[in-house]
Amino acid sequence: MDDISVFTDKTIIPDEETLSSGIGDTYPLWNDIKSYVYEHYPKATEEWKYPGAKYGWSFRVKDKKRVIIYLLPRENYFLAAMVFSPKATEMVLESPITDIIKDELRAARPYAEGRGIRIPVKNQKDVKDIKLLIDIKLAH
Repeated sequence: MDDISVFTDKTIIPDEETLSSGIGDTYPLWNDIKSYVYEHYPKATEEWKYPGAKYGWSFRVKDKKRVIIYLLPRENYFLAAMVFSPKATEMVLESPITDIIKDELRAARPYAEGRGIRIPVKNQKDVKDIKLLIDIKLAH
């Protein structure tokens, strides 16, 4: 999996036009996920971050204390990344989420803040699972 953002120039924060051209046909899926977070947590805030040349630009939607979801732009698609507490991890594993996501979560290394997963988003089916993950994240 490509680990570098499609946006690597530190001096240029991506805007909607460059985002749309960078992630291509998945741009409506990006907006669907972002809108879903705001529907369920209207006080969310968002920001672009540049953690370094090795990763390029990434986007995050946060509540007051934590990141709800990271959206990582790649060429013609994007990754949705999330970190789950132990309780939220249990809920994901008991949910109807696809087994691929559950397996990745089980295999993820546990850190103090939880277990992190990254899901390639290329079609509407991927978005359905991500919405359920957002529901679990917001509940825990």
